[in-house]
Amino acid sequence: MIRGIYAVVVLDLKRFWLDRARLVAGLAQPLLYLFVLGAGIGANSQLGGGDYKRYIFPGVLGLSLLFTATFAAITIVFDRQIGFFKAVLIAPVPRASIAFGKIIAGALQAFVQGVVVLPFAPLAGVHLGVGETFGLLCTMLLASLTFSAIGLAFAARFSSTTVFPIVSNAVILPMFFLSGALYPLVTAPHWMQLAAHFDPVAYAVDLMRGALLGKFFFNPYLSLAALVAVIAVLAWDSVRVFNRGEDDSSLGATKFNWRR
Repeated sequence: MIRGIYAVVVLDLKRFWLDRARLVAGLAQPLLYLFVLGAGIGANSQLGGGDYKRYIFPGVLGLSLLFTATFAAITIVFDRQIGFFKAVLIAPVPRASIAFGKIIAGALQAFVQGVVVLPFAPLAGVHLGVGETFGLLCTMLLASLTFSAIGLAFAARFSSTTVFPIVSNAVILPMFFLSGALYPLVTAPHWMQLAAHFDPVAYAVDLMRGALLGKFFFNPYLSLAALVAVIAVLAWDSVRVFNRGEDDSSLGATKFNWRR
């Protein structure tokens, strides 16, 4: 099983390396949120204690990790579209190794993208000490694994590279905006606070903000347990879908005409 996971990870990382422009282009969105939105809103707002760019920096990291990890899963959709994924499924490795390999590969790509954003921390007023950096990197890795598992759970049910981004963004964007990445959850309406308890992105952002600023909305142990549970459940669900093979009639997505 370990060799199967290693093979999947190496394959996806080679693809990522060959598409290095994605790494550079992936910086645009988080930097726009940090310096354009952060400067515009921060100039007229006391959100986050008056230093808005510093406050939203963990949320911007979460944004970078979330979209990189979920987009990495599109390789499954592309492979299914050209027929390559059938060869992956019939390889003499457990289906679980394919799922875990995809999750780890997507998480590593997102983690690298997040690390690239870190040098901009001083420009946002965030000064990283050794302890803060270590805690942040650990929470970033856990968040990357969670977001990669979310992307895999979506990608496992699609064969259209056109439909997958549309449907995934329709779910991922609300998760991001409900996470408290751009505003304090403690001052949010009660219904938004309740919704955040069902949002894995909120737990990930809260852990990263706590590692950097020492401010938590959720109990840190609850956040850790929630993220580990999400990874386990979505990995199991992806393995279950892979075990069905490539028969369109056996995939739940066909009931909604998502696969075409």
